[in-house]
Amino acid sequence: MNDMATRFEPNLARYEALMDTVRNRLTTRQFRTDIAVPREHIEMVLEAARHGPSGANAQPWHYIVVTEPAVKKQIADYFVDEQRKRAKMRMKFPTPNYRGLETAPGFVVVAADFRFVRAFPVLMDGSDLDKQYQANAERILLQSVAASTMSAHLAAAALGYQVWWVTAIGQEDAQAALKPLLGVPDELSIIDIMLFGVPAKAPYKRWKKTLPQIMSFDRFDMTNFMTTEQIDEWVREHRHKVMYRDEAKID
Repeated sequence: MNDMATRFEPNLARYEALMDTVRNRLTTRQFRTDIAVPREHIEMVLEAARHGPSGANAQPWHYIVVTEPAVKKQIADYFVDEQRKRAKMRMKFPTPNYRGLETAPGFVVVAADFRFVRAFPVLMDGSDLDKQYQANAERILLQSVAASTMSAHLAAAALGYQVWWVTAIGQEDAQAALKPLLGVPDELSIIDIMLFGVPAKAPYKRWKKTLPQIMSFDRFDMTNFMTTEQIDEWVREHRHKVMYRDEAKID
């Protein structure tokens, strides 16, 4: 009989090595421009992305490595303009300095092909029931791309780089502005950007919920449930603190 069938020893050393990478995957928004990320390292990072899990093993992603400074600047320009629009609409969303995009030596745009929802449980008949399945299929696809992208983030962190996960680019004007710069076909969607490199200043650990706050056994622990009013209060009173502040400086 195979010993593995009756005996299992967890690899705690391997777990701790992974957790060291996970805990030290820190966000930075300004990179040193005098230290390049070699192509070899970019390929190593995306090799990790290649092994990410996906629904139906569809792998509905594509990663575009941007190396041209002029294109980086144009992408940064879009985000700076978007930041101004948010301010005019009084969204009160605390946004970072998007000029930092220009300084990122590792610059990867993440595209997703939503046509792959066909690979998941859907009817494709336009019925109301199909709309429910289609909505779930989109969630499967987004989770798949996120899992692949997170694998890339951890690979970059394992190499010693720090990262920046740029999101909020799903709207139509973002697609219209960015796709032509990168030759992305209309059928695909740009859903986020991964930046990485050596940080220009020491990054810091941001606040995280405790394990009991995010974990339940068997049934959802209602002590962790928040009403909509409580969430609104959290957004109003706490969001600006936890987004961009060192966890040691949160009161």
